[in-house]
Amino acid sequence: MALLDELRAAMVDGQSKQAVAKVNEGLDEGIDAGTLLREGLIAGMAEVGQLYEDGEIFVPEMLVAARAMTAALAVLKPHLVEEGVESSGKVAIGTTQGDLHDIGKNLVAMMLEGSGYEIVDLGVDVPAEKFIQAIREGANVVAMSALLTTTMTNMQTAIEAIKEAGLREQARIIIGGAPITKAYADEIGADGYAEDASSAVRLVKEVLAA
Repeated sequence: MALLDELRAAMVDGQSKQAVAKVNEGLDEGIDAGTLLREGLIAGMAEVGQLYEDGEIFVPEMLVAARAMTAALAVLKPHLVEEGVESSGKVAIGTTQGDLHDIGKNLVAMMLEGSGYEIVDLGVDVPAEKFIQAIREGANVVAMSALLTTTMTNMQTAIEAIKEAGLREQARIIIGGAPITKAYADEIGADGYAEDASSAVRLVKEVLAA
């Protein structure tokens, strides 16, 4: 369908106004919100992720595309609720305690939301208790980020606290950020590590399917 192709293209090009216009046009034409989400927004963000992994676009372009997705999703959300379209999972995301950096975390959150996940953005400087509370409130995945080597150790602190609360089996835990490696993720008992926003989307899908 030409309109869905145009919506995907608007997402990839980061054209917020065009994306919103195409969502409204699609709704006016009677295309259901679930179709617009899956075949428009999610398909568009998947293409953005692939272009990033192929080295054809970079973080600034991803951010612009994610903003277009956020604008289009704001129009679509009430219709998705009305249609009873379920999210692919609930992800609580935050920067670990002591760390105030949020650009990477925000990009991951936007990419995940555009891929059909319900996002609980806990913000920055997040103590273990907030991650625990998010799991108690139904988060399937906890995503933690850190930009500093001095704050990455708080990821382990949070995971240990989640275990002590008896909630470790209730949610998958993934981590990311500049100083983080897969080896560190394995060492502290996380379920996975993502090096960028695109791989984070893929990782969430993988850990929920496991």
